[in-house]
Amino acid sequence: MAAQPTTTSIANGESAKSLADVLVSLGLMDASKAEQVKFAEVQTGKPQEAIIKDQALVDETALTRAKASLYNIPYLDLSSVPVSPEALSTLPQEVALRFKAFPVSMDPLTKEMVVAMADPMDLAAIQFIEQKTGYYAKPHAADPSKIEAMIATGYTTSLAKEVSEALREVPDKDKIITLDASKTGLIREEKVAQIVTHILSFAVKARASDVHIEPQEKATRVRYRIDGILQEKLTTPRELHDALISRIKILSGMKIDEKRVPQDGRFNFKAEDQEVDLRVSTLPTTWGEKVVMRLLRKTGGIPDLSELGLRGRALKNLEDSILRPHGIILITGPTGSGKTTTLYSVIQKINTPRVNIVTLEDPIEYKIAGVNQVQVNPVAGLTFASGLRSFLRQDPNIILVGEIRDQETADLAVQAALTGHLVFSTLHTNDASGALPRLLDMGAEPYLLASSMTAIVGQRVVRKIHEGCKTSYVAQPKVVEEMKGVLGNLWPKGKDNSIYKGKGDVDCGNSGYFGRVAVFEVLPVTEKISRLILERASSAEIETEARNEGMITMKQDGYLKVLEGITTAEEVLRVAQE
Repeated sequence: MAAQPTTTSIANGESAKSLADVLVSLGLMDASKAEQVKFAEVQTGKPQEAIIKDQALVDETALTRAKASLYNIPYLDLSSVPVSPEALSTLPQEVALRFKAFPVSMDPLTKEMVVAMADPMDLAAIQFIEQKTGYYAKPHAADPSKIEAMIATGYTTSLAKEVSEALREVPDKDKIITLDASKTGLIREEKVAQIVTHILSFAVKARASDVHIEPQEKATRVRYRIDGILQEKLTTPRELHDALISRIKILSGMKIDEKRVPQDGRFNFKAEDQEVDLRVSTLPTTWGEKVVMRLLRKTGGIPDLSELGLRGRALKNLEDSILRPHGIILITGPTGSGKTTTLYSVIQKINTPRVNIVTLEDPIEYKIAGVNQVQVNPVAGLTFASGLRSFLRQDPNIILVGEIRDQETADLAVQAALTGHLVFSTLHTNDASGALPRLLDMGAEPYLLASSMTAIVGQRVVRKIHEGCKTSYVAQPKVVEEMKGVLGNLWPKGKDNSIYKGKGDVDCGNSGYFGRVAVFEVLPVTEKISRLILERASSAEIETEARNEGMITMKQDGYLKVLEGITTAEEVLRVAQE
């Protein structure tokens, strides 16, 4: 930042806050350290910013936030800002590098451009950017290292060229459109195809599980679900939306002219050494059609139970349960908690030529060699209940039912288990102990349930700390208190208050996380638990008994993983807080 006085005078003669004062008011620095900085400023004549940097009293983000507050300029966190190819094509890369300025967004109507700057007080730089682009620059303060990273990656991976070329071919709304039969579309298809390919290539590279392409009033935003969290990474001009959606609909085998009803489709995409299967869904919204693409990787295989995050007593209990010849094993948790992945891991473990495994799924996410997988088709009359009824005539040893949704499916699953089959299924409940009362509410008979249930697994998915930027720090007393309260005698003896987090770097997209792992609770249905089922006990009573018998809850499993440096306390609270 250009040399600025750390103290400015106000009209009434008082002095305004200094940089150190602002850091204290924002809770980013101790008052005693601020006094040291002011004393050093008087002694050495150096500006406060230089002293704070030299002594590394706060990190870069804290310093940038404080400077933004001091000079009354908006602060921008570039790690959560999408790239606008249109803005990048307007401000050349050499200008961005020269002034450490990154174009975030632009509005062609008001002729305004939001620019993230390392020095938002540099009036000469702002003036130059305005002359170069023809836009009024609205400077925002941002971390210099993040600006450098965005310039390095944004310009090289952006769609600036493709978008600007495709935009040139979008007809002016005021002109009458003449449809030229020699052209395949109003916009040259290869440009739009390149944009779609880029969106999908980035999804594969960023390990995204879903891609959302959403129309809004002035632009189309592209969001990626990475490690379970949606992140906005790209915005494209509104004019290109229809062409993008049409391209995806053609690939997915959907009707292009039908825009009033939701549609489903699928296609394959090859990127470098990976092949992904894409399940595509469209939805008509106020501003146009929204598309969501679910990415299912064909390469990489199904993880082992231990790779998922199961270990110790929980792993042993589940392995003992799946080796039994009959009974019901349920996996519980909300949508997106990795239930299907766990089921596939279990099936993979017990899949041998000596057993006949049939599955009934909606939809089939991964194809497993040697397993008879059936897709639910309600239109044709193939539901979970009707499919399960016909399965029993197929001489199965092991049956997997995607989900127990109603009494009929629940009754059939219980009957199958009682007649010598091993049945796996999922249920949408918050924890393992809640599954039994839910089945009783569905109308399952307590005496049949007590004799057919083998084990119930509850799970959630948390993000893993990125090993490349992992660092330890001393946790706040209230966090330690909460963890000790939950873990009880599981808290390791002699353990200090240090836990881990990720600082954030280029490899993890400045998030501090890379990959995911599950937190589990495995509830084996013992004699005492069976008795509680017969008494129609509440989930709280069942959980208390299970804990007395040694069950580790999801939250306890999560906090043990925090102490080991696998995940953070924030992640555990995000997914497992009651």
